[in-house]
Amino acid sequence: MSKKALPILMATAGLVAVASSAQAADGTITITGEITAQTCTISGDGGGKDFTVTLPNVSTSALVTPGSTAGRKPFRIALSNCSPNSGNASVYFEPGTTVNAQTGNLFNATGDAKNVEVGLTNKDGSNIKLGAAQALQNSQTVPISGGAATLDYYAQYVATGGAAGAGKVGTSVMYSVSYQ
Repeated sequence: MSKKALPILMATAGLVAVASSAQAADGTITITGEITAQTCTISGDGGGKDFTVTLPNVSTSALVTPGSTAGRKPFRIALSNCSPNSGNASVYFEPGTTVNAQTGNLFNATGDAKNVEVGLTNKDGSNIKLGAAQALQNSQTVPISGGAATLDYYAQYVATGGAAGAGKVGTSVMYSVSYQ
């Protein structure tokens, strides 16, 4: 390499470094959160934390119009041995590949029935928007009393895009218990 080329190369490299560091930031992202010491033993429908809700068989005639529901089945998430033994708890139903972000329901991920999803509601029948931000999800909050709490829900078929077609329905959703 020529002795004249080296200083020019070094000067050019210096200008590139200065130019790239001169770009201004467009904004700042602040991230906050909280780690709690609250813990409880989780029992779903009398079993462990992973459990199955079996919806009843329903006729396609019960799911003719989009938004119609059928086969409502109760299920329960029970918390026990909570430490500390007071406060509040709610369930956050997480986003994932089985969650339809537009409807807040669960896709029929493993079954062959057409135009049907599975929706979840709180005990009072109000819809839960699965996968939405926790503050927008509408999942009930219950008090922890004496180290225990019970969260009652319903699962149900929901017709989408027209009359439901006969077949199997299978899906799942991940959840986390949130303590306040």
